[in-house]
Amino acid sequence: MSGSKQRESVFPTRMALTNTKQRLKGAQTGHSLLAKKRDALTLRFRDILKKVDEAKRKMGRVMQLASFSLAEVTYAAGDISYLVQESVKTATFKVKARQENVSGVTLPAFDVDRVPGSDFNLTGLGRGGQQVLKAKEVYAKAVETLVELASLQTAFTTLDEVIRATNRRVNAIEHVIIPRLENTVAFILSELDEMDREEFFRLKKVQGKKKRDAEAADKVKALLEASSADTVTSVDTEMEGTTDLLATKDEDVIF
Repeated sequence: MSGSKQRESVFPTRMALTNTKQRLKGAQTGHSLLAKKRDALTLRFRDILKKVDEAKRKMGRVMQLASFSLAEVTYAAGDISYLVQESVKTATFKVKARQENVSGVTLPAFDVDRVPGSDFNLTGLGRGGQQVLKAKEVYAKAVETLVELASLQTAFTTLDEVIRATNRRVNAIEHVIIPRLENTVAFILSELDEMDREEFFRLKKVQGKKKRDAEAADKVKALLEASSADTVTSVDTEMEGTTDLLATKDEDVIF
């Protein structure tokens, strides 16, 4: 029946049928759970994709403003990069990593921790102070946007890999494992039905042979009884036909 289809090599027994049905039920449950997980990850993936697109557009605008602000600072105060490098003692921005759990998948996320104050407040005091402060705020916004974009892009890449793996598992269970187990169950059922039919046919043959043997034994017994009855009747007849020599009296013989 299902010998030409893909199935597992099992011996067709009731225990194998029970185990295969349990495995089939587990595969169907796992397929349902993985499908729900895939749907949840896909929903979060689309949300992150939308945020990534918005963050990239925002990043482009912010970097454009930052470039203009740096050009204004260079025009007003000249090159202040060496002054900034000499004034900076500690980092103003710190990036903290954390983790988010989405349907059992751990997604990395980054947050910006901005330290209040600045080490180069006196930069541009002679000229271009307003442009320096503006450039400072614009670049701070650019760094925050860059960290946000990095967090979204990392989560996007991680989710993409997990969704691909989950899709492969769902497809494998749906198109390989479940059909193979269903074919195995069908094969075991067909073999068990065939064995039941063979056993029923064997029992009928045994019962028919026993019945024929019983009838033959009854016939032999009847023949034996009939033959014994005929023998007894013939013996009685012979006994009646014989003459008692002692009861008869012979005639005298004269010499």
